[in-house]
Amino acid sequence: MTPYRNLSSDLSRIANKVSAGERISDEECLTLFNEGSVGLVGALANEIKERWHGNKVYFNRNFHIEPTNVCVFSCQFCAYSRLYANREEGWELSIEQMLHLVKRYDGKPVTEVHIVGGVHPKMDLAFFSELLQAIKSHRPSLHIKAFTAVEYDYMFRKAKVSVQEGLRRLMEAGLDSIPGGGAEIFAPAIRQQICADKVDAEGWLAIHRTAHEMGLPSNATMLYGHIESFEDRIDHMRRLRELQDQTRGFNTFIPLKFRNKDNDMSHVKESTLIEDMRLYAIARIYLDNFSHLKSYWPMLGRQNAQLSLSFGVDDIDGTIDDSTKIYSMAGSEEQHPTLSTEQLVHLIRQAKRDPIERDTLYNVVNDFSTPAN
Repeated sequence: MTPYRNLSSDLSRIANKVSAGERISDEECLTLFNEGSVGLVGALANEIKERWHGNKVYFNRNFHIEPTNVCVFSCQFCAYSRLYANREEGWELSIEQMLHLVKRYDGKPVTEVHIVGGVHPKMDLAFFSELLQAIKSHRPSLHIKAFTAVEYDYMFRKAKVSVQEGLRRLMEAGLDSIPGGGAEIFAPAIRQQICADKVDAEGWLAIHRTAHEMGLPSNATMLYGHIESFEDRIDHMRRLRELQDQTRGFNTFIPLKFRNKDNDMSHVKESTLIEDMRLYAIARIYLDNFSHLKSYWPMLGRQNAQLSLSFGVDDIDGTIDDSTKIYSMAGSEEQHPTLSTEQLVHLIRQAKRDPIERDTLYNVVNDFSTPAN
């Protein structure tokens, strides 16, 4: 007897494929977007999540550094950046200022610093190499996850070096992994409307491919809930799935919810919570070669991130410690994003899951699955 009853023949066939651990096609993914109820896709995604990770939910102790919000690009969805021509409205941190931010965590058990920001013409390859060297000299064990493919593309073109050479220099300076930002939506027609002047899909994928080939792991993102179609989402995830088949270099997939505050797309209605949960679940079902699916709680909100743990998510990021402005400036649920380790553990336990502190590469640091007596 089929485990999923009262479904159309198409949905029943897809559900049974997923339960059997088989890959679904683009057409079947579109059927889930068009016809799959939030209950159905949530159940399927949770089945996959538990097959991969049992009852575990991961988090890490991290903080962010945002070197600048001054940027040469003008993405329509961005409420964070200030154009270089109007840079007096933004901030620009020196290497000394950023090293001071790192030193604030001396003696604290953080394992990762996440460095991303605007694309500033004067913050070049030499500048960032010096920054990474300074951080590693001060705290060698701190994992540096830094710069999006958008930043790399500009940085390397300005320095007139290949992607491989640029990454080699930064790895020698201390770079340990790459975040997934800047992917937005790969579909050219949509990208032309929302972020026409920055690196295209092929460029983004090429940078991550090169990183993987050099032994540098990375993450992947997708900005959803704006003007993209279901087909655009599937196209985006298909390109990621194909690259992951080839390199196995992605750690996790992170859907990022579009927020419409204080940007040039304020007229676009945001997705509903049900739409968010369906997206997470379908991403978990489709991206069968990604070990992890992350719900970025500062963007989604801590309660909604907690809910996502029933829709295929096994990671809710980290402590953050109020060290990011990128999403709070865009109207995210969390205007002052910080959670202590104890709060994260409690949030995960409330969802009847087992909290596991990880490092950036998903090695277990602390197992909080058994409450302290």
